[in-house]
Amino acid sequence: MKDRVLPFTSIENGVIHKLSDDVFSITTKIVNVIVIVKDSTFVLVDTGFPDTYDLLVSKINDITKGKELESIILTHGHFDHVGNIDKFLSTKPSKVYAHNDEFPYLDGTKDYPKPDGSVEGGLVAKISPTFPNEGINIKEYLYSLEKDGTVPTLPEWKWFATPGHTSGHISLYREKDGLLIAGDAFVTVRQDSLYKVFVQDTEVNGPPRYFTEDWAKAEQSVILLESLKPKKVITGHGNPMESEALSKELAYLAHHFKEIAKPDYGKFV
Repeated sequence: MKDRVLPFTSIENGVIHKLSDDVFSITTKIVNVIVIVKDSTFVLVDTGFPDTYDLLVSKINDITKGKELESIILTHGHFDHVGNIDKFLSTKPSKVYAHNDEFPYLDGTKDYPKPDGSVEGGLVAKISPTFPNEGINIKEYLYSLEKDGTVPTLPEWKWFATPGHTSGHISLYREKDGLLIAGDAFVTVRQDSLYKVFVQDTEVNGPPRYFTEDWAKAEQSVILLESLKPKKVITGHGNPMESEALSKELAYLAHHFKEIAKPDYGKFV
């Protein structure tokens, strides 16, 4: 991945949110990393914004009290979700699980489409062509998620294919407490607005416009996740949401996706 200056941050940088007794999120500038704590190890979902490794390790140690990394699950491979993965893997070689359709962007085969600076949206969308779109190569660590929806070493969790933002995007769900890890299938901040990203103004929104490749699939993914009736969600960007606010806003997004999430113009529309 090419070195680029990415001066984005938010007032939530470094904040830990406790989602349940064993699940926590850590905000790395503008992106959430999820830590699922087990008896003697922990699992990461995504690895955060680039160059936040030291922050992440410090916060993970605060949460896990020194437990070892067991594995990494990727919701997708965009630069802000796989930042630091090389450092995690060089420190503690671990299996990385992802959807087969995301493999070309994780095994050195392909780069993602360049972000769409022409898409309808705010300032972040306009400057998005400066964001990295390069894939990575972690082929030696990469494993496919099972087609039956089971999640390795996490028997209470199921994964769901939620394409649209990327072709191999996934989300994770635990039925016993209704906890949803959505990735960027939808987010809880207006991700194309620089101000709302900085202050982390909480509201359910569609996936980030400048990187979303297939809006028809993105809509179906939101409809699928809404049908699960989650009780609490953590998304790739934004604060956790729960209860009535989540159910109402997510239902509204699912039923009015074309009007409120899909942009009126852009190269992927």
